[in-house]
Amino acid sequence: MSARITLPAMVRAVTGKNANRRLRAQGLTPAVFYNAAGLNIPLQVKEAALVKLVAAAGRTTVFDLEVEENGVRSLYPCLLWDTEYYPTKKRLQHADFYGVDLDRELKVRVPLEFIGTAKGTKLGGALEVYREQIEVLSKPASLPQKIQVEIADLDLGQGLRIADLQMPEGVRAQYDDNYLLVMVITPSGDKETGEEAGSGS
Repeated sequence: MSARITLPAMVRAVTGKNANRRLRAQGLTPAVFYNAAGLNIPLQVKEAALVKLVAAAGRTTVFDLEVEENGVRSLYPCLLWDTEYYPTKKRLQHADFYGVDLDRELKVRVPLEFIGTAKGTKLGGALEVYREQIEVLSKPASLPQKIQVEIADLDLGQGLRIADLQMPEGVRAQYDDNYLLVMVITPSGDKETGEEAGSGS
């Protein structure tokens, strides 16, 4: 297993809009660390380092948050829980980090990546995608960044349901109903009803 990414951060002594504006002018991004004890700790991180983390880790890869306070540094395994961008430009203006227990399962949403071209579309069918992400249960270190779904063998009128997915080791799909993820609609438009296709949590 490769070493986890480390993101240095410092505890913010001053909060508020004006203080955050000054931070951003210095190339720093305000953030909040929600630790395992339920505390919300205001932080500041270098924007350039945060951009690299977002690109490399996404929201399902555990990284080490190195928090410095009064000259003392502590490491915490975390997930990137949320990011906020400026509405008019692609620049990060805030981030939330979520401290995790590496021995406890989490429920998170993971995107699906559909692989291949369904053979039914070559016969005039249309591919309909009902879900682009699903909820999974997994320990933090086993969370996948995405789940690949092979659709090349789907013929006219055929689809894949959540129970059909091949999940990575240590990962379980979370669902109540065996809902449709994707289906090849026939040229005549025959398909399952929208209610049936979209049922599930």
